[in-house]
This record gives sequence, C-alpha cells and structure tokens, in this order.
Amino acid sequence: MGELVLVRHGETEWTLSRQHTSYTDLPLTAHGEEQARAVAPLLAHRPIALALTSPLQRAVRTAELAGLEGPTVDADLHEWDYGGYEGVTTAEIHRTRPDWNLWTDGVGPGPERHLGESPEDIGARADRVLARIAPVLRDSTAGDVVLVAHAHFLRVLTARRLGLPPAAGALFLLGTGTVSRLGTEHGRPVVTGWNAALPTDTRTPA
Repeated sequence: MGELVLVRHGETEWTLSRQHTSYTDLPLTAHGEEQARAVAPLLAHRPIALALTSPLQRAVRTAELAGLEGPTVDADLHEWDYGGYEGVTTAEIHRTRPDWNLWTDGVGPGPERHLGESPEDIGARADRVLARIAPVLRDSTAGDVVLVAHAHFLRVLTARRLGLPPAAGALFLLGTGTVSRLGTEHGRPVVTGWNAALPTDTRTPA
C-alpha cells in the first residue's frame, strides 16, 4: 500500500511578500525553481502510481522540475479562492478586522467568478480529491499518490484525510518546495513525514 505524498509548489514573488495567492497565476521565482528541482531526489526512489497537479503554473512547473512524468491536472487541487483578499496580506486585513482568521472566518467576496471560499468549501473539494484517489491508496499492489498543489489547500486536505474538520488545517504548516507524507498505521491514516526539503541556498523558504 502506497502513501499519499503532498508537494507544495516552490516560491513565487507573492510567497515572499506574504500576499494571499489563489487564482493569480504567478510563475516560480528563480529560487522557487531551485526548490522544485530539490524535490526530485525526495521522490526519485518512490513507486508512484498516480500524480496529480493543480492547474496553476506554479504547481505545474514544480511537478515538471520535480521529475514527475505526465501528471494529471485536477482543477480541485487549485488553491483556496481568497475572493476579496486576493493579493492582500494578513497584516493588511487585520487593520480593519483585527480578529480575522482564515481558518474559521473564510474570506469576503471578490470579483466576478471569484466570490471566495469558506473552510467548508475547501473541505468539500479536498473530500472529492480523496474520494477519487482512494482506490489507488487502498490497492496493496499500487504505489504512492503524489499531489502537487498549494499550502492552504493541502493543509485542509491533510486534516480531512486524518478525519479532522477543515479548520484543523491550521495545525499543519507547509513551506514552499516541501514534501510531506501521509500513510497508515493499523489501518488508520497518520502523518509519516512532514515539510521535508533539501537545502538549495542560504535563503529561507517563505
């Protein structure tokens, strides 16, 4: 039985500035590309049965540089739609909403087609992904399932895989260009590795 392997995309300009980034389709920085290449050795010897990626270029490029061959694009893997908070930092939001918390409050509406998502909305998307990959994870002859996506979405997906509510994703910090693993113990999902990364240069991932 394989593991569920989670890869957060490499650094972008907005991860450096800490701006909320969902539908804004930013490329990786040069350092982000280095981080993505550093993922490759962490996946190289794993038996991968299925690889899925978010449609956004920062995830697709990370999958490519990490050496994943022909990953399937899955729209449900896109990042939390931050609606009216797209491109805004948490510090800026707190100037008018000092008690705001993404994990419990969600976001305000944004432009057309980006009305924002609640934690429950993200949990529903994560549950759909988990349902689709469940047959592979249950197959004792199959390998790992690799998901290349975004921090907040993968944190919610982790919570749901462990049987926790979506807001419990707040407990699982994810750095850029990292690899995390969810396996099983006595038939129950558990965390088997978290936030692993190989050094690239002296900069600290956002």
